[in-house]
Amino acid sequence: MLGGIARAIFGSQNDRIVKGMQKHIDAINNLEVSIASLSDEALQKKTAFFRKRLAAGETVDNLMEEAFAVVRESAKRILGQRHFDVQILGGIFLHQGRVTEIKTGEGKTLVATLPAYLNALPASGVHVVTVNDYLAQRDAAWMGKVYNFLGLTVGCIVHDLEDRERKAAYACDITYGTNNEFGFDYLRDNMKFRLEDMTQRDFHYALVDEVDSILIDEARTPLIISGPAEDNLQLYSQINELILYLEEDHYEKDEKQRTIILTDKGTDKIELLLSNAGIIRMGTLYDVQNISLVHQVNQALRAHKLFSRDTDYIVKNNRVVIIDEFTGRAMDGRRYSDGLHQALEAKERVAIQNENQTMASITFQNYFRLYPKLAGMTGTAMTEASEFQEIYQLEVVAIPTSAPVARIDEDDEVYRTIKEKYEAVVETIEKCRNSERPVLVGTISIENSEAVSRILKQRKIPHKVLNARFHEQESRIIAQAGRPGSVTIATNMAGRGTDIQLGGNIEMCLVQALEGVYDESARLQIVEKVTAEFEANKNKALAAGGLYVIATERHESRRIDNQLRGRSGRQGDPGRSKFFLSLEDDLMRIFGSELIDGMLQKFGLQEGEAVVHPWINKALAKAQHKVEVRNFEIRKQLLKFDDVMNDQRKIIYEQRREIMRLPEVHELVIDMRNEAIDNIVSQVIEEGSYSHQWDFELLCSEVQNLLGITPPLVEWAKEEFITKQDILERVREFSNAHLSQKDINFGSTLMRIAEKQLLLHILDQLWKDHLLSLDYLRQGISLRAYAQRDPLNEYKREAFCLFEKMLTDLRSNVTSTIAHLEIRAQSSDDIEIITAGKTGIHRTKNNQLINSNAIRSVTKDNHQAVSLTDRDKMTTLFPHLPIDWKTSEPNSSAVWGNVQRNKRCPCGSGKKYKHCHGRFN
Repeated sequence: MLGGIARAIFGSQNDRIVKGMQKHIDAINNLEVSIASLSDEALQKKTAFFRKRLAAGETVDNLMEEAFAVVRESAKRILGQRHFDVQILGGIFLHQGRVTEIKTGEGKTLVATLPAYLNALPASGVHVVTVNDYLAQRDAAWMGKVYNFLGLTVGCIVHDLEDRERKAAYACDITYGTNNEFGFDYLRDNMKFRLEDMTQRDFHYALVDEVDSILIDEARTPLIISGPAEDNLQLYSQINELILYLEEDHYEKDEKQRTIILTDKGTDKIELLLSNAGIIRMGTLYDVQNISLVHQVNQALRAHKLFSRDTDYIVKNNRVVIIDEFTGRAMDGRRYSDGLHQALEAKERVAIQNENQTMASITFQNYFRLYPKLAGMTGTAMTEASEFQEIYQLEVVAIPTSAPVARIDEDDEVYRTIKEKYEAVVETIEKCRNSERPVLVGTISIENSEAVSRILKQRKIPHKVLNARFHEQESRIIAQAGRPGSVTIATNMAGRGTDIQLGGNIEMCLVQALEGVYDESARLQIVEKVTAEFEANKNKALAAGGLYVIATERHESRRIDNQLRGRSGRQGDPGRSKFFLSLEDDLMRIFGSELIDGMLQKFGLQEGEAVVHPWINKALAKAQHKVEVRNFEIRKQLLKFDDVMNDQRKIIYEQRREIMRLPEVHELVIDMRNEAIDNIVSQVIEEGSYSHQWDFELLCSEVQNLLGITPPLVEWAKEEFITKQDILERVREFSNAHLSQKDINFGSTLMRIAEKQLLLHILDQLWKDHLLSLDYLRQGISLRAYAQRDPLNEYKREAFCLFEKMLTDLRSNVTSTIAHLEIRAQSSDDIEIITAGKTGIHRTKNNQLINSNAIRSVTKDNHQAVSLTDRDKMTTLFPHLPIDWKTSEPNSSAVWGNVQRNKRCPCGSGKKYKHCHGRFN
């Protein structure tokens, strides 16, 4: 109560924050007259002027007021749009690195020009992130006119661009793209083999549009780049047929948690079916030899009992395509992991693709936390303010609307059955049609949208359906949803990002009407006609009461419901919204509809009657809040586990970049070899033991496997005072001599290239295997809770051990591979080819190992080196080698230049230069 009184007197915290920015808005407004008096040329020169001031030591904060005034004037001249004061306010908060809640229709796209321009002035790159390719292209072209006028370059990242095009887009001052493209480019860059092949620059500033959708809704699922793994695809089809024989008492399903498990009766049934089908030949389902079948049976069970066609996925072009549960959009190219997608493909009897193995992954949380400065804007953020603060350290600020909101949000109508609910929905639509009022019908799935569509077709009510099946027509359909009497059915927030204007979208109407018309007078007549029609339609829609948003079901998140409501009542327009619910809806059914149903029957509710009361709205809001809290905990838990991997990911990616920056990695390889030798010698020769206790046969075998050499260890053992250190030094000397001979045979320059590329390739392979190990560890770690152990701490401990083992394996694998390396080149038409450095998903051929074509890691039985006699042939294979190498003897000191005396000798001996070729005689 006291808090309410204080807010009434002093205003809320948000009000005080907004009020504190008024001085900046006043300063920007005071500059408007002087900036408006500048010529176009003088206005354009402001960018160079600002950059000169930055070079002199000023900060972007010092330039904010003047830069915003320049952008406002440029937008007024180029786009014919002037930023409102509240849009300036939003730009200030976005520049400060906050999340701004800007209501739908208030011009978020125009707001973004202010912080994007200001933060692009240092020429470090600004990323503007959108939810789909259409919006990225539209905004880059639309707002790009302002940036180009002011002398900034604008790029756009969309699907199917080549690396060359991506690199050029990222080199621009401002780059538009989707969250998926930015994230996947980051992962792909960290799988490249040369710095010049990487497309992204260092991160500077990101502005995320529809920030709640990207940083919250999509944050449950990490971005994953995967490659095909060995798999028995036929088994998916076989198990799929057996699942059809299971009945309801064979499994237990929890719809709240989205889990399903076999009962004892179900286990017996599936074991019998698997045995009769010849899939299990011995033992039970849970025996060690059959344990992989448990996973496939569980995934097939999930595919049949938890995942529904046209709700969770659609079948399109003989493929299973995932549907985004929050936006209703088809997610082309995305696949469920762990065999679930294969199980769905078997269920729908489409072509089954190979199961994939993770090669690189990152969550959106950890990707966007890479940016030193992050900001976002959306129409609904305040309900998720705590998550933005806790996960991203982003403060949420609500921006007041330019005009008071005139939309009326009615109380929900609750019916007993879905049939009654749909009847009420259709009756409301008919009334709106009769009064020429535009209607937007929101549904939570394709199945529901098509159910409403079927009823409307039966009633012969014209309408448009917008769901994942008609994704390509999204912007065109939603843009005309404000025409008088139009009826548009959309899944959740399909069409989000495109404004619904009363009367329709005049720009799109003009584009369509003017297509193919080139006569100037004819074009003017068409413009006048379309403009007059638009004004008449707008007046009709206004007179009818504005856009009526009808929602057919509550979503799990209040924020998604608010987004749907927010499509109506833009910029002070009139509007209305109402939710029609039934006790058979998923949210109502899962969260205690039986109790409510009993009460309604007790009060004598008749068929077709609805319950309408504010208390019901409050009860539903509480249920939604519980689901939101649970989903937040899921995302937070996912992030805690991913943070463990993220720390390791940062180390590996930074090491890869450091390796690529180095001109050569010879000293690093030598250090790895010495550590690997120390490791195998220490395993055989324990500290404090005597020479007669040493197992020289085992040591000889280990040295042979690791280094490809056979030192006289047995003879050394006969020496009376031999020590472990003596063994270490002698094995190292033998190894150095062996590799020095390789340098002589193949040329030190070629060996340096081979070392660098093999090091990167082996690191990538081990990292991929490490990710797979972490996946397996993550799946079973929750069982540690039964032993009163914290699964997260257990995961951290074991992940650290796995990481240390990976680094040990890296040293030994690099050492062994280079020791057994052979380079063969018999003739120009007969060259042994190996693609050791190719990851299988790179976009360009430049990512292959060295050009890949003449390096081979041979087996232990093939030690005889073949010398290179045809140097011209190797020059053809490796055109990027130094010219000196092509014309001179590579092991000649004449081509080395000045070598520091304490550096390793370039000949590859492993000795310091002053003790080798730089020795004074």
